Amino acid sequence: MTANNLLIIDNVTLSYRTRLAFFRQKRFTALDSISFNVSKGETLGVIGKNGCGKSTLLKLLAGIYKPDKGSITQFCERISLLTLGVGFDAELSGRDNAIISAMLLGATKKQAMKLLEGIIEFSELGDFIYQPMKTYSTGMKARLGFSVAVTLKVDLLLVDEVLGVGDASFRQKAEQYLLKKINSQQSVIFVSHNESQVRRLCKRVVWLEKGRVKMDGATNEVFEQYNSKSA
Repeated sequence: MTANNLLIIDNVTLSYRTRLAFFRQKRFTALDSISFNVSKGETLGVIGKNGCGKSTLLKLLAGIYKPDKGSITQFCERISLLTLGVGFDAELSGRDNAIISAMLLGATKKQAMKLLEGIIEFSELGDFIYQPMKTYSTGMKARLGFSVAVTLKVDLLLVDEVLGVGDASFRQKAEQYLLKKINSQQSVIFVSHNESQVRRLCKRVVWLEKGRVKMDGATNEVFEQYNSKSA
C-alpha cells in the first residue's frame, strides 16, 4: 500500500443466484478473485466481452453490491457511477432527478440548486429538463447523467459505456470535457467497447475475461494481446 492509492481491490469475489426452470436456482460467479489497485489521479480502462463482469465491477465499487469474499479499501469519500438506467426516477422530471442526484453525491439542496443551471446548460436538454424521465431517449438520459456527474466534484468517477450513446456532437463534447477532467487529475474508471476511446483516455487497462483479471498493464500492451485473441 502506498499513500497514492485511491482504491485497493483485494481478491474480491461476487456471485448471485440465477433462476432455472421449475423453481430451481443456480449460483453464478460474476467476479472471481479480482485484485488491482487504482491510484489518485489515474484513469483506468476496463475492457472485455459482454458478460465478463465490467458493469458488475463498477456497481461493486459504487457500493451497490457487496463482495462475497475479499475486500475493497477506499481512500475516498465521493464516488459517482455514471451508467444508463441507474439512479433516475422515471416519474420525476429531469430537473428533479438532477437535484436528487447531486444531493446523493453529497451536495446540500442549496448547493444542488446552485449547480442546476450549469447542469442544464451542459446537458443541452432545454425545456425537456422539465419533462418526466420516462419520456427521455437513451441519449437524453446519458446527457443528463453525464452533466450531473461532471458538474459535481467527486473523488472517483465510474463511467460505464455512456459515451457511446446519443448524438455525435454531444459524445465529442462529453469526451473532450472528460479529458479535461482527467488532465486536472480527476480519478476515473472507464468501461467501454470503443478501443480508440479507451486509447485516448487511458494509459492503463484491466482486461476482464469470465469474471477474472486476464491482464493488467499499459494500454497498448493489453490491447495487443486482447486483439490477437479476438482475431
